[in-house]
Amino acid sequence: MPNVKQFQRHAPDDASKPGVSNDTNNTEPSVRRAEPAEDRHASRPVVVSARPQPAASRRRWLRPVLFALLPLVLAGGAYSYVTGGQVMSTDDAYVETDKVGISTDVSGIVKEVDVTDNQHVAAGQVLYRLDPRQFEIALENAKANLAQTALTVDAMKADYKRMQQDIAAQQAQVDLDQTTYDRDAALLKSATVPKATFDQASAALKSDKAKLGSLEQQAQVQLAKLGGNPDIPTDQHPQYLQAKAQVDEAQRQLDHATLKAPFAGTVTEVPSIAPGKYLPASTTAFYVVDTDHVWVEANPKETELTYVRPGQPVTVTVDTYPDVQWYGTVQSVSPAAAQEFALLPAQNTSGNWVKVVQRVPMRVRVDTSDQNLPPLRAGMSVEASVDTGHARGLPHVLKGL
Repeated sequence: MPNVKQFQRHAPDDASKPGVSNDTNNTEPSVRRAEPAEDRHASRPVVVSARPQPAASRRRWLRPVLFALLPLVLAGGAYSYVTGGQVMSTDDAYVETDKVGISTDVSGIVKEVDVTDNQHVAAGQVLYRLDPRQFEIALENAKANLAQTALTVDAMKADYKRMQQDIAAQQAQVDLDQTTYDRDAALLKSATVPKATFDQASAALKSDKAKLGSLEQQAQVQLAKLGGNPDIPTDQHPQYLQAKAQVDEAQRQLDHATLKAPFAGTVTEVPSIAPGKYLPASTTAFYVVDTDHVWVEANPKETELTYVRPGQPVTVTVDTYPDVQWYGTVQSVSPAAAQEFALLPAQNTSGNWVKVVQRVPMRVRVDTSDQNLPPLRAGMSVEASVDTGHARGLPHVLKGL
């Protein structure tokens, strides 16, 4: 077998090559195991830098410094906590102002609008007008009724005087009838006067007395219409006062057809009305916001109000102007938590009760007399810090521990 012999003949030469086994029992060559990396590169020179490593140098002094600063930090934190707690801060606070919806209690068509949106107005400035024609007609009608009532009262007083004269005349007639009756009665006894004449005198006396009673009753009714005083002044008569009240009501409605600013401020949402639009009574046309008098409505937690009292100084910062501060005082603290005024107060009767910290409204008066400060607008988010003047103190802290 020539192939085998040839392999055996060259086997010694192959065994001398690196990575080939010299085992004659194995007919396949084996690969030499790779040498370790350190062995392969053992003959290469190692370069060592003479410059010190910065990280290692920092690590040598950083740890001692941190250990040295730790007591100082703890002492500073403890001191800050013990002497702190004097200022109560809350960010649940907003700027509030007086806001009023401009409306009137009379209905009408808008004739003109005298302001524009976001315009500053003075107190008493005209905002808009309704068409006054219907109110002017009502006023003229009421004035005419007042004049007619004055004439009626004067006529009633004149009628009462006439009735008194009629009563006096009728009383004279009754007196005459009584005299005739008495005379005929005396003559009838002596048969000087016929019985028919006596009967006529008696009938006339009764008839005239009845008329007198009727006139007196009519006079009493007329006197009652005059309020029991026949000389009552016309402008004090009840009917006259009623008519005058109607004139005043018509004048009031005419005055309310012209809307004026109740206070100085800024008007907003003016485009909601326009000339020619019909406005029902008590419909809000737009709003006036009092930008000259503002305050802060804060809602701190109930646990933060331990030492808060009215009159304490307050520092106010507004999110819109982070680098500006306003100063004020605590004006008042609500007597009840905010949830007490909710439409549906949180009442849990099922037994699954969870205690929740409540918010108590607090009103802060803000000093806006400085004209250099930027304007405050209703609804702005603010942070209010109240200086209660009461620090925690070491006894308080130890008591809490």
